[in-house]
Amino acid sequence: MLAFAFEEAARRGCALRAVHGWKMPLAYTYVPFFDPDNEKDIGRSVMRMVDDVLLPWRHKFPDVDITHSVFTGSAGDHLVRASRGAGLVVVGRHSRRSPLGTHLGSVAHAVLHHAAAPVAVVAHE
Repeated sequence: MLAFAFEEAARRGCALRAVHGWKMPLAYTYVPFFDPDNEKDIGRSVMRMVDDVLLPWRHKFPDVDITHSVFTGSAGDHLVRASRGAGLVVVGRHSRRSPLGTHLGSVAHAVLHHAAAPVAVVAHE
């Protein structure tokens, strides 16, 4: 998915915005001694992880201007909002080998139906 997004941004000569969502495990909502600072610490760790994942792509595509954001909450909602003003939204989906059941997740489904820009759904392992 990242390869496709960077290649498209390079081909179009435009900037790339990477958006990554995450959620606290449900178990944390039931812990009576949960420290809200833990969520901030985890958020910083996720931001560093995204930086690390994007680093080789920044080197491979030095002419692509990239920004990124990390958020908690519904990925579909955030991606739909981020689609405003975008030329293309690239969404990943897991490859499913089973011939039965849905092959499109809830995030890709929401983005396909509500994004303000064209959407490319790219399967990945």
